[in-house]
Amino acid sequence: MIGLAALALLAGVFYFVNESQAGKTSRSDKLQVVATNSIIGNMVEEVAGNKVKLHTIVPRGTDPHEYEPRPQDVKATQEADVLFHNGLNLETGGSGWFKKMYQNAGKKANKQVFAVSDGVAAKHLTDAGKENEMDPHAWLDIQNGIKYVQNIEKVLIEKNPKNKNTYEKNAAAYIEKLTKLDENAKTKFNNIPADKKLLVTSEGAFKYFSAAYGITPAFIWEINTESQGTPEQMKTVLEKIRATKVPVLFVESSVSPKSMDKVSKETGLPIYAKIYTDSLAKEGKPGDTYYGMMKWNLDKISEGLSK
Repeated sequence: MIGLAALALLAGVFYFVNESQAGKTSRSDKLQVVATNSIIGNMVEEVAGNKVKLHTIVPRGTDPHEYEPRPQDVKATQEADVLFHNGLNLETGGSGWFKKMYQNAGKKANKQVFAVSDGVAAKHLTDAGKENEMDPHAWLDIQNGIKYVQNIEKVLIEKNPKNKNTYEKNAAAYIEKLTKLDENAKTKFNNIPADKKLLVTSEGAFKYFSAAYGITPAFIWEINTESQGTPEQMKTVLEKIRATKVPVLFVESSVSPKSMDKVSKETGLPIYAKIYTDSLAKEGKPGDTYYGMMKWNLDKISEGLSK
């Protein structure tokens, strides 16, 4: 009787273990991926399709420079197989919210945590005392965006080789689409007169964009940690505007328009459009994908400066 009881108990244990393993397998069929913001999240969607389970941390329309993670972000980070972040000091500088979160979850850089900007030639801030700090907004040059995509593709293949063909096919089609957008935009910007090629924004996020499309950036403040410009910042941007024949101004979707409204009043120049920097548009709106965001920015900026 004891032998039979032991056998029954052993069978029960094996059944429990097998059921648990089966559940674990079914839950882990898809790679668990975390992206820090909507731009990176959309790139992952383009490359991975439905082959991953994706959690994006920073909601659309929210500043990723300084962010307070929610409980669901912490949980997703703990469970993630792969975490993608921008790098270049975007989420790990300042308060270092992302670095604290992934370290608390026991994740390690280049093991589970990857910077999609790997290989990008970094530009730096220009404010006095900050010249050694990297400007994180590399994705606003499509050629850098393509590097992001290639880095995402490489990591996904490494972590989930059974879906290699899907990742390669999706990435190739996406890169081709982005390349055409980039080439068409460069043609448009080449046709704008030199004395109009000044891109005036609130935040100094367009250094990479301006270098890519042959224009000069001008801004009120350098990084989105301020809500309005100081008198000295306003004076500087007004002087730059008055030295050119720039026809219009722009304001980012993620900042208050108050300071740019003041610049508009002082110069008599209209604010031509809202443009996107740190976040995609709300779903269903123009600019709700990386491709759509860049197309919107390129179209609006080239149209405005051509006035």
